[in-house]
Amino acid sequence: MQAAKPLFDYPKYWAECFGPAPFLPMSREEMDRLGWDSCDIIVVTGDAYVDHPSFGMAIIGRLLEAQGFRVGIISQPDWQSKDDFMKLGEPNLFFGVAAGNMDSMINRYTADRKVRSDDAYTAGGLAGKRPDRASLVYSQRCKEAYKHVPVVLGGIEASLRRIAHYDYWSDKVRRSILMDATADLLLYGNAERAIVEVAQRLARGEAIEAITDVRGTAFVRKDTPAGWFEIDSTRIDRPGKVDKIVNPYVNTQDLQACAIEQDKGVQDDPHEARPIELLPHPKLTRERTVIRLPSFEKVRNDPALYAHANRVLHLETNPGNARALVQRHDERELWLNPPPIPLTTEEMDYVFAAPFQRVPHPDYAGAKIPAYEMIRFSVNIMRGCFGGCTFCSITEHEGRIIQSRSHESILHEIEEMKKVRGFTGVVSDLGGPTANMYRLACKSHDIERHCRKPSCVFPGICENLNTDHSSLIELYRKARALPGVKKILIASGLRYDLAVESPEYVKELVTHHVGGYLKIAPEHTERGPLDKMMKPGIGTYDRFKRMFEKYSKEAGKEQYLIPYFIAAHPGTTDEDMLNLALWLKANGFRADQVQAFYPSPMATATAMYHSGKNPLRKVTYKSEGVTIVKSEEQRRLHKAFLRYHDPKGWPLLREALIRMGRADLIGSGKHQLIPAHQPAVDSYQSARRKNSTPAGSKKAGQGGKILTQHTGLPPRSHDGNAWDKREQAKAAAEARRKAASGGKPAGKGRKPQRPVAPR
Repeated sequence: MQAAKPLFDYPKYWAECFGPAPFLPMSREEMDRLGWDSCDIIVVTGDAYVDHPSFGMAIIGRLLEAQGFRVGIISQPDWQSKDDFMKLGEPNLFFGVAAGNMDSMINRYTADRKVRSDDAYTAGGLAGKRPDRASLVYSQRCKEAYKHVPVVLGGIEASLRRIAHYDYWSDKVRRSILMDATADLLLYGNAERAIVEVAQRLARGEAIEAITDVRGTAFVRKDTPAGWFEIDSTRIDRPGKVDKIVNPYVNTQDLQACAIEQDKGVQDDPHEARPIELLPHPKLTRERTVIRLPSFEKVRNDPALYAHANRVLHLETNPGNARALVQRHDERELWLNPPPIPLTTEEMDYVFAAPFQRVPHPDYAGAKIPAYEMIRFSVNIMRGCFGGCTFCSITEHEGRIIQSRSHESILHEIEEMKKVRGFTGVVSDLGGPTANMYRLACKSHDIERHCRKPSCVFPGICENLNTDHSSLIELYRKARALPGVKKILIASGLRYDLAVESPEYVKELVTHHVGGYLKIAPEHTERGPLDKMMKPGIGTYDRFKRMFEKYSKEAGKEQYLIPYFIAAHPGTTDEDMLNLALWLKANGFRADQVQAFYPSPMATATAMYHSGKNPLRKVTYKSEGVTIVKSEEQRRLHKAFLRYHDPKGWPLLREALIRMGRADLIGSGKHQLIPAHQPAVDSYQSARRKNSTPAGSKKAGQGGKILTQHTGLPPRSHDGNAWDKREQAKAAAEARRKAASGGKPAGKGRKPQRPVAPR
């Protein structure tokens, strides 16, 4: 992997003389107090401004401040006019625009496309403080305010919409966000390296149109410039035909990358493109090669081509070997430079060493910001994920190469945290996208540089992956030994297939860092959907569960696993969900809330959802199809299977079980899934109140919001036998009453209420 200029090696801009601001200013009054006549850069964000390193605009703002620039924040502006976008005046260099820590559409709408009633990134949790497709709206208003000022898009919304992408909310393929946003440049992924270089070059007087060589950026140009070698990947490969053009599915340099299967004698998969050997070509260098994707118009009208383009994109995500991509939109070319070089440990420490206040801006006058309340005493120790789960956007945004901070940097942040009002000695999390990928990486930098696999842990853990958790164990021990620290909790999701490779880590975690509940994500039990998710089999979960229970018992603690499962994921059949429901009941799990598959922009699973094809393998018009769950009724059914214990879903489940030929699962037997009768409303609600707290909890709400309850026994409160007996007793009593009254209604002329499922 090529070297990159360290973030701290740039010369400071002249405004460094002003020093760091207590908070990045959000008003002209604050600018006046700081002695500023103008801002060099203004960051526009859809989130409330919290000066905490878990919030993207704070990280970017403080980093630019450390480079010597004066940075202002326009947080959640009124987008109905340009007025709010002018309140800090005209920036000297550029506007940086981001929708916030979440895609604005995911922030506002549920997986069922219903409007959410709250917004965790807004003071008071109020909804409606940001527009749909906020990046588009904000960038347009910035251009209205100051037409000649460059606009640079960033954040996860821009990152995941950088090419033509399927948009779940409009149910169509939309153009790259850069084409619609009237912006000049788009930064994707974690953009520290790119934003610093862009800011420095603009400060030197370079035109924004001339900045076309920065990694991790996307921009628009008219045509491929001279001196570039173009690989045509605008058509789907035809099986059996040897193309004259270079095959974009294979590595063109050093084909040894992660090809360990060949040495083991594993037979070739006929669906996969086979490595080919290329003759030396004077133009064929990775630095001057661009892959032409199918145009926006083509992928919009051809779902198979969309899946093909998605596959090529994901194969070009390793910074060590990725090539540039180009995609035509009408008469213009969208150009994507290769991904940014990951930050070193020293650079990560530099970014997190900024003088964050770790609290919301004073303008919010103490109003609670739910997302902040959740993470205010947590520490981000790493970023990135090499899991490659197809439904997740972490890898697309943060990359698959883990970037970790040093022990010293993390411990220093904990020391700073002690100064924050409200700190009780409990650190709520030492984590990141995945709690236990800290300092895990490929054993060989050369193999890592050439590898093109989408996951290091699927279908099994790569033998080239270092799974040593010793540095993380050492960090845990150092952190809890700090004076004033009473407890270190681990709240980030745990990759349990990695954890079982280090029993010492599991013992350390279970003994000292679990607050009663530990969340993990098996996602499913059946091989079909798990393969489409790129997740391990349920046997790995069982192995981890045995270790968890063993070490919990040795520590004398009563602790529970909180597993997450997904309904309606591509590749999931009704039979798969039935088998999952039977597994849940047999293992005594009751899901209080369920996660339905949410097709986020650019994810591989979203390409499956839209196209019905599997981009994990070579895409052809006749290649493997994927079972897709799209209708609202079937999505409700899959969620009902996950919540098999909820009487509201029983009517739907009864119909489905009869249709599937599994009426034997309807009844009061222990082996059966749901009872044959509906409970009365009052009985159901009484049982919910009685059993709202998991077994072992001392009080309701202990441990935060519980997504899955584990009793250790088959669920008692929602057991089919119990409901059947109650309903039979009620029916018998009603029959006796009618017989005694001659069949007249009970009460003063009122008809008895018919038992119905609660709303």
